Amino acid sequence: MSTMTPPVAEPRARFGDLLAAEWIKMRSLRSSYAVFAAGALVSIGICANSARSNVHLIEHSAIPDDQRTAIDPLHAAFVPEAFQILMVVAAAVGAATIFGEYSSGMIRTTFAAVPARRSVVAAKAAVAAAVMLVYGTVVATASFGVTQAIYDSQRIGLPITAPGAFRAVAASALLAPVAALVGMALGALVRHAAGTVVAIVGVLVLLPRLFEGETYRWVKEIGNAMPFSAWSALVENSAPRLEPDGPIRWTSRYPVSVAEAWIVFGAWAFAAVVIAVTVVHRRDV
Repeated sequence: MSTMTPPVAEPRARFGDLLAAEWIKMRSLRSSYAVFAAGALVSIGICANSARSNVHLIEHSAIPDDQRTAIDPLHAAFVPEAFQILMVVAAAVGAATIFGEYSSGMIRTTFAAVPARRSVVAAKAAVAAAVMLVYGTVVATASFGVTQAIYDSQRIGLPITAPGAFRAVAASALLAPVAALVGMALGALVRHAAGTVVAIVGVLVLLPRLFEGETYRWVKEIGNAMPFSAWSALVENSAPRLEPDGPIRWTSRYPVSVAEAWIVFGAWAFAAVVIAVTVVHRRDV
């Protein structure tokens, strides 16, 4: 009498294996390299051009030498428009880790190989956050270094040890992974490339502009809870300074504290991961 050999259960995928798989997926996309390069060059270029324009104005203006220390070198190092571009690029890359597989249908293969959907999304989030942290650090450090080197021609460049400088670089570096996780959550909700990109721009760029008013405190507080508002508070030099091309910048009646800004960063990142994991786990492929 023959006996049937019971099938051997295949070992469950370890989380380290999932991380390696997601890393292979990300680095195998050649388009990502072009997006990374373009985003970095544009962001750094905008900041460098701002610093060079300010130096040109200093050289051709009547600002006395003893008043040049009132100019804020951090303003050119972290131009808002430049880091809005960085934020959108990071969010789009994070979103692509989700909607890319849904669009191609590869998500079925992924979940057939690893039924634990929460683990898959967690691995995607970890890899995207790690990659974008490195990317954000490179862009933020390069922007700070290039702009301060330009300002050194006027002897007003800042070292990284200057008050607020390291915080500004760290906040700018962390903006990228936070945006990537938000993009991933939106990609899980929308699942389409064009719709996700529109949602990214709407949530991260346009929505905060709806809450910039100072008439009502609750309106401003909502605006303060946006990632870009938190970033602005973290890169802002608290000392009143004179810009060579304009007056002293206006300050808000309801400013964001440094501690609140870091909390906003953490809250958005945590909420984005929870949303992505929950949506992918509960919705059909």
